[in-house]
Amino acid sequence: MYNLLMKELRIGVHPFFYVLPFLTGALMLIPGWLYFFVTLYFCFITIPNLLGGYKSQNDIMFASMMPVTKQDIVKAKVSFIVLLELLHIGTAVLYGLISVHLYPDVSYLFFAPTIGFWGLCFVMLAIFNIVLLPMYFRTAYKYGAATIAATTAALMFAGGAEWIGIQNAYVFDLFKGEGMNQLAIHSLILLAGIAVFALLTTIAYHIAIKRFLKVEM
Repeated sequence: MYNLLMKELRIGVHPFFYVLPFLTGALMLIPGWLYFFVTLYFCFITIPNLLGGYKSQNDIMFASMMPVTKQDIVKAKVSFIVLLELLHIGTAVLYGLISVHLYPDVSYLFFAPTIGFWGLCFVMLAIFNIVLLPMYFRTAYKYGAATIAATTAALMFAGGAEWIGIQNAYVFDLFKGEGMNQLAIHSLILLAGIAVFALLTTIAYHIAIKRFLKVEM
């Protein structure tokens, strides 16, 4: 498992995709922007290139020739995807902290980069994973429909959350008004988001294993 994960880290994607989070994360420095897109660039750019690279390199076939189980193959790839997701969120948080200090008086129409907002980003990626992983590992080859469906689900969550954040007075105040300073509530939202991310990703992982075991190599 460890060697498989090292393979993913070294040759899973072009090194540019380790730099990409620092480039897209810089969009957090735009005051009042739609910050969900910063995390969504992982869904738009990284995942299609990652899965497309697996297909073009016959990566699954290569992995199946190694003395490893199918479960280890899925575990390594899911772990790699999760690490990339955490890298995207981590760099976005860093830029978000800078943005808050640069623009302390900005008026937000969309979600501000609060602690609670990152909890929502974790939920969005959890939804992305629960759609993507089971669909992709049904074949571990065809990734187009899985990527489109997962990205659409993530976009729908982001769009719905932003709509509620504009229409609902309490949510608007919590994320964009005086409620932005309620550290306890925002911390609970973050912890809940992380819990949802861990739960749905784990469920997706187990479903992916069951489906991949049925794939004829």
